Amino acid sequence: MDVHISVTGERTAEEAESLADWLRGEPGLAGVRLTGAVPAPGELGSVSDLVTVAVGAGGAVSVLAASLRTWFAQPKRSDIRLKIRRPGGEAVEIDAKRVRGKDLEAVLRQVLDRGEAGQE
Repeated sequence: MDVHISVTGERTAEEAESLADWLRGEPGLAGVRLTGAVPAPGELGSVSDLVTVAVGAGGAVSVLAASLRTWFAQPKRSDIRLKIRRPGGEAVEIDAKRVRGKDLEAVLRQVLDRGEAGQE
């Protein structure tokens, strides 16, 4: 299953690129790529502000949660928000100012596990 992570902040494209590079360094994650978000009606073009990560069985959600926690902890990331969307459209927003370790993994699992249940 692909998980789409959109970045919101002052330097959206730059932060999305940083996140993609960070996640590519995680051995437990595969298929990390930087893509452009589909523009909404009335918007011009798109920027590469969407990170797509392939997550499957074998603890990839735990790896993703741990990696996001560490990425958020880096300097100058306190004003960033991530919207994590699973196939089918359900999403969760995570704010760097309010992220807590165990909460992050639980929230990710809640949204992503629903996606897997719907695909069976």
